Amino acid sequence: MHRFEVWAPLPKKISVRVNGRSLPMNGPDPRGWWHLDVEDAGPGGDYCFVLDEDDACYPDPRSQWQPQGVHGPSRVYDQAAFAWPKSSQAVEFQPALLASGVIYELHVGTFTSEGTLDSAIGKLDYLADLGITHVELMPVASFSGHHGWGYDGVALFSVHEAYGGPDALKRFVDAAHLKGLAVLLDVVYNHFGPDGNYTGKFGPYLVDAHRTPWGGAVNLEDSQSDQVRRFFCDNALMWLRDYHIDGLRLDAVHAFIDRSAIHFLEQLSAEVETLGNSLGKKLAVIAESDLNDPRTVTPRKAGGLGMDAQWSDDFHHALFAVLQHEPAGGYFADFGTLSHLKKALEQTFVYDGVYSNYRKRFHGKSAAHVPQHRFLGYIQNHDQVGNRAVGDRLHEVIGFNRAKIAAAIVLMSPFIPMIFQGEEWAASSPFQYFADHEDRELARLVAEGRKKEFAAFGWSPDLIPNPEKRETFERSKLNWHELDSSEHAGMLAWYRALIQLRRSTPALNNDEPGNTRVHVDEQNKCFSMERGSVTLFCNLGETMHTFRIAAKSELILSSGTPFRPNRDAVEVPADTVVIFRVS
Repeated sequence: MHRFEVWAPLPKKISVRVNGRSLPMNGPDPRGWWHLDVEDAGPGGDYCFVLDEDDACYPDPRSQWQPQGVHGPSRVYDQAAFAWPKSSQAVEFQPALLASGVIYELHVGTFTSEGTLDSAIGKLDYLADLGITHVELMPVASFSGHHGWGYDGVALFSVHEAYGGPDALKRFVDAAHLKGLAVLLDVVYNHFGPDGNYTGKFGPYLVDAHRTPWGGAVNLEDSQSDQVRRFFCDNALMWLRDYHIDGLRLDAVHAFIDRSAIHFLEQLSAEVETLGNSLGKKLAVIAESDLNDPRTVTPRKAGGLGMDAQWSDDFHHALFAVLQHEPAGGYFADFGTLSHLKKALEQTFVYDGVYSNYRKRFHGKSAAHVPQHRFLGYIQNHDQVGNRAVGDRLHEVIGFNRAKIAAAIVLMSPFIPMIFQGEEWAASSPFQYFADHEDRELARLVAEGRKKEFAAFGWSPDLIPNPEKRETFERSKLNWHELDSSEHAGMLAWYRALIQLRRSTPALNNDEPGNTRVHVDEQNKCFSMERGSVTLFCNLGETMHTFRIAAKSELILSSGTPFRPNRDAVEVPADTVVIFRVS
């Protein structure tokens, strides 16, 4: 026997189609739920819902398996049937503390040539040996077509079939835990994808009263919003409980419009903490937000929203803007000086209540009092590579020498460092924007929109990859054979050394405000960053520069060949970074 349930306050009647029969469901109850117990239904059986007099049969909004894609029927999936090895039960594995982590963001479809979760298991030894502690998967919830970034998910409780489906994700998490790696999952709760989203036929998941870049906002505060919030909270708990995921990354929380007394993020944080307590482990929730609001990562007891950490775009923008050879447009126009980078490293938010020329208003609030391990630092991620016109990598934009400088600053920074797949060996493959929308008119509009977007920045439309062509997806796959070539091997060795230094040096794991001190020389384009016993010296100028150093300093790492004329100074070549430690 299986109980079919669905929240659907909009239809007047609902039938579940299972085993070739359409069976009327009971309901709705006062909160809009329908249910029916079916004697001869169970795991492995397909089903869908018929709403009112509609001839179509729609997948379950909470479907946990969509083997025929997001437009096909749902399949009953038994979460308890997977045989987790005893050594990897949820209560047995203890993830590394997020504050001590080194995160690796990867996209399942392009991480390996096969593009599956099972094939990604074969690379876990490599990640563990690199020094990674947390693997962050870009969204795996089912979306339209075979390949895509995952941010157009529509069946949010189901694992994308092209990645291997639900059991494959469990096998991946199990294998990662056996290697000592925690798994974080990127989830998208701020919108649904445009192709295959049938939730609006069941209930008011979205509202037109508020608009976002993707259309109507998710209903977090209007009529019947309690069940919409329940939908997303239950989704989060499912990944953490049933798939043994160790934490979530929430996409673009600034797109949430919620004026409730208890904000959705506060509710989600509390429920995740309760689940973690019952499992006996610390579960992490990381937000992406461009609001520069320290309340996002302030504990609930102190009046905040309770997120464990958030992405730090100000740090990325400040670092990229000084490494870029030519002035960059868009939001990078608000950055560009070493003083901006100094403020990001010392105080986290550059825009902390000051005027933003890009936004044409005052922006942000000071986070100088917030421990800096509440923020992730990075120079590459899926957005900052994939949203470039041709998806080119950092070393192609600023050169290998400056890419090494960027890695050193990120991994020596006071933030939790995050690496994007292939960054550590300066992968030659781009990471381009790709999609496979089954709605051909939508696919055409997406492709045309991409060309128009970058034509405004002076790009020829012929140079913009068509996101709907399969070759754009194939071109974005990592080439693991590159690791044997000297140029790529040299970058990989640099990353290994930096990660090892970070993980073995207490001073680099001190997140207290004031622990990082930066000195800049705007005229000569040089700066130093001191973190306890470790000091980084960087020369972004065009000629050799002399830095004063402590007499008992020893050289730990160098991206070039410095010269030490005496015990109190070091001469650093152009486009070079060196790291000293006081012995």
